[in-house]
Amino acid sequence: MTTHAQSSPDATELVEVFKALANPVRLQLLQWLRDPERNFPAAERIADPYEVGVCVTHIHAKTGLAQSTVSAYMSALERAGLVRSTRVGKWTHYRRDEERIAQLVDVLGRSL
Repeated sequence: MTTHAQSSPDATELVEVFKALANPVRLQLLQWLRDPERNFPAAERIADPYEVGVCVTHIHAKTGLAQSTVSAYMSALERAGLVRSTRVGKWTHYRRDEERIAQLVDVLGRSL
């Protein structure tokens, strides 16, 4: 789901979402990002976790996975349209795309 237009996702886009969510760690990451203030350390933030997102460094620290693995997981979630990334200096921050997630939930509710 590289485009975030207001159109409803098609079957191919939905498959991409399901693939992204089929990995338990990616699903956990999306759940943690739902409440970033609770799940990531406030003392180390350089940006608002809801407006800008959570730094990939903090996500990496929480998961204990290699940073390259975390980056790949976050890229998969972004390709599926579930998160958005923002660069702040040399750091990449991720936040949930709540509008797109709500749209997906609506489509699933009407089509399954």
